[in-house]
Amino acid sequence: MGAVAGRRTNLALLVLVPAAGATGLLMYGIGSGWNAWATVAHGGAGLAVLAVSPWKTAISRRGLARRPPADTAPSVVLAVAVVATLATGLAHRAGAAGLGPLSVLQVHVAAGLAAVALTAWHAAARPVRPRAADLSRRAVLRGGLLAGGSLAVTAALPSAGRAPTRSLERGSFDPAAMPVTSWLDDDVPEVGEGWRLVVAGRPWSLADLDGLGADELVATLDCTGGWWADQAWSGVRLDRLLAASGAGQGGAVEVRSLTGYARRFPRSDAGRLLVATRAGGAPLSPGHGRPARLVAPGRRGFWWVKWLDEVRVGDRPWWWQPPAPLT
Repeated sequence: MGAVAGRRTNLALLVLVPAAGATGLLMYGIGSGWNAWATVAHGGAGLAVLAVSPWKTAISRRGLARRPPADTAPSVVLAVAVVATLATGLAHRAGAAGLGPLSVLQVHVAAGLAAVALTAWHAAARPVRPRAADLSRRAVLRGGLLAGGSLAVTAALPSAGRAPTRSLERGSFDPAAMPVTSWLDDDVPEVGEGWRLVVAGRPWSLADLDGLGADELVATLDCTGGWWADQAWSGVRLDRLLAASGAGQGGAVEVRSLTGYARRFPRSDAGRLLVATRAGGAPLSPGHGRPARLVAPGRRGFWWVKWLDEVRVGDRPWWWQPPAPLT
């Protein structure tokens, strides 16, 4: 019985750890709307891993006693990655913000990716083959109770003051208090007085943009760094700017930064996107995208391109890009 229970525990973890990774990536990339479902699924998978950990601990102790240290080192690293992922996930859920120069969420994501990769190695190095008996009525019932209980507990946890992604509120309606973050290796660029935003080949200065009249929008910036903020943004709606620039009929719009960072959107989204030059009635700060940034309501923060340089219109499908930028 012990061998059967151990094998089923390993099978459960082989499903749960990748499921936690996949739902975590969905949380990372999806904006408003059904992100709440990805959040509940991610938390449920994490709690289920925590629930089966006592059985896995017993299995691991037996394995460590039988094998030489060199053979067990990768498994120990996997265990450390899983523990770090669970610990930082619970810490973020409790409201913890930083671990030295890194945020708790950054450590959580890095440890989670390592855990998924090491789980794949573990499955290849020590394969556990499913058997027909693993789908017995008792096994299915236990699996259903584990999954349903974990999801129910996650859904019942209080979430006051949090976005559906479980981000924490930081600096709403106070741009100076809003954190300054950039995607991976982007740094705040120096922008000279001669800055122009080139839209479909036509250059626009800040004065030119102001001359089009201000569009105002209250939108939530939900950053993948684990925080969110509501701000009152003002600038020019992208569809108006494209029309004023004489843009063609391309089906996608690519928004580019001075840093080389870029994201592509469906042309149909242009009426919901704002080229913002102000937040809270004041010009943007350098860290928040001066002289102009994109406001993309309903999308995660990495879609909100800062330090705008160019807007291109083309026919390449908007989805023909990585789900999140790679650099």
